[in-house]
Amino acid sequence: MTVLPDDGLELAGEFPDVTHEQWQHLVAGVLRKAGKDVEGDAAEEALSTALEDGLRTRPLYTARDGAPEPGLPGFAPFVRGGRPEGNTVGGWDVRQRHSTADDGAVLADLENGVTSLWLTVGENGIPVSSLGRALDGVLLDLAPVVLDAGADVEAAAEELLRLYAERGVAPEAARGNLGADPLGHEARTGQAFDVAPAAGLARRCAEEHPGLRAFTVDALPYHEAGGSAAQELGCSLATGVAYLRTLTETGMGVEQACAQLEFRYAATADQFLTIAKLRAARRLWARVAEVCGAPAAGGQTQHAVTSPVMMTRRDPWVNMLRTTVATLAAGAGGADSVTVLPFDEALGLPDAFARRIARNTSTILIEESHLSRVIDPAGGSWYVERLTDELAHAGWEFFQRIEERGGQAAALRSGWLGQELADTWRARAAGLAKRREPVTGVSEFPFLAEKPVVRDAAPQQRSGGLPRVRRDEAYEALRARSDAHLAATGSRPRIFLAAIGPAAAHTARLTFASNLFQAGGVEPVTEGTFAESGATEVCLCSSDALYEERAEELAAELRAAGAAHVFLAGRPGQHAGVDGYVFAGCDAVSVLSSTLDRMGVS
Repeated sequence: MTVLPDDGLELAGEFPDVTHEQWQHLVAGVLRKAGKDVEGDAAEEALSTALEDGLRTRPLYTARDGAPEPGLPGFAPFVRGGRPEGNTVGGWDVRQRHSTADDGAVLADLENGVTSLWLTVGENGIPVSSLGRALDGVLLDLAPVVLDAGADVEAAAEELLRLYAERGVAPEAARGNLGADPLGHEARTGQAFDVAPAAGLARRCAEEHPGLRAFTVDALPYHEAGGSAAQELGCSLATGVAYLRTLTETGMGVEQACAQLEFRYAATADQFLTIAKLRAARRLWARVAEVCGAPAAGGQTQHAVTSPVMMTRRDPWVNMLRTTVATLAAGAGGADSVTVLPFDEALGLPDAFARRIARNTSTILIEESHLSRVIDPAGGSWYVERLTDELAHAGWEFFQRIEERGGQAAALRSGWLGQELADTWRARAAGLAKRREPVTGVSEFPFLAEKPVVRDAAPQQRSGGLPRVRRDEAYEALRARSDAHLAATGSRPRIFLAAIGPAAAHTARLTFASNLFQAGGVEPVTEGTFAESGATEVCLCSSDALYEERAEELAAELRAAGAAHVFLAGRPGQHAGVDGYVFAGCDAVSVLSSTLDRMGVS
């Protein structure tokens, strides 16, 4: 909104309004210079970016890109926030995850900015019998505790409730979540367990511990299996509805049942998509509550976790940048609680430095950037409002498809849901392989000489159900092959980059080829001759004009010198003696895998 100065001077007042069609005409003119002869909507479409779920990001959004009225914070449809005050009072809840009890990390976090604890309890984390030791020194009336105990939820919940009583915490002062999530556990492990004890815990919380919730609706298993934002939303809705049905069948009212649920979503480094996803999630849950006859109970409580899928094992320091953007998006999107995964989370048990950086990420955004002082700062943006609306529709459609198949449990057990998530990941993996979705430090700008970051082993994660994927997995497998070759032979597999002509002609493609081959653990050699390089394969690097003049001749010379395979950095053409081409958009994983195969790197 433009606010005019007191004198009423409007600087653009004497200029004629520009129409959308005029802008499209100008876009078409620019595209025509680039060889694309398109007009009108087609010109605008040429600059659009495809997202998952059939969505597209257009280059320009204006007032004509309307979306439904988002309402006000704390009121249905809760798009702008589940509470009227948002996070303005003290910022979002800084929640940190712990899976061990013996290193003093819990107290160190609480003493330095963390405001609640998320504890992995049971076979894959802190033993139930050690929960008291993990919480030694913790003021349980001040620090909310959230459990993640899987099938051990009943025993873990009873132990936590016992600790509250033993340490004199009044029932009304206990805050947190007992973490019952039978469907989430089944998604993780493939093993179902009886929901009845969890329903009993919910009734007990409602009657005796008003600050405690019993159920978590965890969408991370579906995100970590490769699901899209809409699939994550649809799965969370289907799971939440399943829990509502269970709780209301035991005699609880809809309002009481809704109050027992907390929703957990992934926050990625795609900041606008994350903001829109959290806003859409609140709108969708408000619709569920409305249909159930309790519209006022539709304010969804959200816990955002920085995405494990985006975390890389190579050059893990870049993870700090990823988690910072994801945390900003979670805060701007209105998450009530945010967990920042330490940058070394993918390598094992995080060290003290990584945990400090993780908790300080939220602290800086809250206390120094003052991000929480504005409720829904992205609200009103034509782009964000439109993306929220489109994502809400896509998420609702996926939710309906799940319900058509009998609900979340049936969709899981039939294998349908796993196949849907796998199909989505397969399409995304193809983009990763072609580096259309670049991963800094892995598929782009890799550093072969980096010193490995080593961490102690973390407790084994729950497995047996949906797979866990990572963006770096294909390149990680290639780098692991190179590392094994280095350990066995003392050197990495090599490729000679043959630069043709002056630096102005070859630098761009030589740099491109160097980055591409290093992404697979192949060391590029640019100095000396091919014979001196110790390589068996070569890549020609230069301009198209010099390729026409010299590529075939040089390829023949290199073959005579012993080159077993000749690449050319550039678009595929007709060059005798050239075996393959590397270019922007080629399947880098396939090229690198076959290269290592030919080099005998197992």
